[in-house]
Amino acid sequence: MTKVAWLVALGALVVATPACGGGSSGGAGDPTTDKLAQILARGTLLEYFEQDYPPQSMEVAGATRSTSTKCATNQLTAAEVTGYDNEIAKLIAAELGVEACFVAPAWTEVVAGNWGDRWDIAYGSGSINADRMERLYMTQPYYAVPNRYFVAANSPFETPGDLDGKRIGACTGCSHELYLRGDLAIPSIDVVVDVEDPEVVTFGTEGPGLVAAANGEIDAFLAADPVGNARIEEGLALRPLDEIAFTYYPSGFVDKNSGLSSAAFVERVNEIVQGLQTDGTLSELSEKWFGTDYASEGANFDLEAIGQEVQ
Repeated sequence: MTKVAWLVALGALVVATPACGGGSSGGAGDPTTDKLAQILARGTLLEYFEQDYPPQSMEVAGATRSTSTKCATNQLTAAEVTGYDNEIAKLIAAELGVEACFVAPAWTEVVAGNWGDRWDIAYGSGSINADRMERLYMTQPYYAVPNRYFVAANSPFETPGDLDGKRIGACTGCSHELYLRGDLAIPSIDVVVDVEDPEVVTFGTEGPGLVAAANGEIDAFLAADPVGNARIEEGLALRPLDEIAFTYYPSGFVDKNSGLSSAAFVERVNEIVQGLQTDGTLSELSEKWFGTDYASEGANFDLEAIGQEVQ
């Protein structure tokens, strides 16, 4: 069994309880009722991890696990993961004064909510949308991502209109699937679908869908620019269409159905992300991982405009 498969199998056993010797709650509240206080008392921030999602998330080959880590044995440590999403989580943990630890549930489990406090926040390049807001709290977007159709390198398709009625792939439960079905709503953003009557083919993650598009098994796959471009750089025979389908705003997700109050935690995360935007840290990270600055536009998103009330 691979390390990540082992993490998934044991993930259900991870219960967010204060660890012996954890840090002080620092006046944040009662660790038995308040999410931020619990994280500070436990001394760890439990974050979502996806193994094969470059350049946002990947495992570090040959990484050494610290003997002094507070992460549980079925959690990955900061040294064992990297990528844009994971580096954001590490920065937030550092600002909180705790250790970043990572677990690997399925993405569909993340967006379904009802996490049972098995992890605290999910940075998985998941975007703000109205459907997810029914189950999850959104935090300040940490970048803004254009999304395009990726087709086989030798495909005759040149514009989104060429894909009307065609087989188009998307990841299950992602904003891309909602977009193709005409169900994507991003509060304060106008979303217009640019293909008619597509036959939507879903995949658990983007990687297999992009391979299917390259192999001609589907006509196109709708994905974020950095995801599709990373596969092209790896040698996959794909090319993006010129026109952007839509832009979305990835956010950290926090479970609405936690048994703890999340208001102080979400507020503190927003403060940290906004500070990292203001001082240019996120723009530098975006340039490092994507070769372009996607982060600055994320800072322009008005989180208050989505009208969520965090409890």
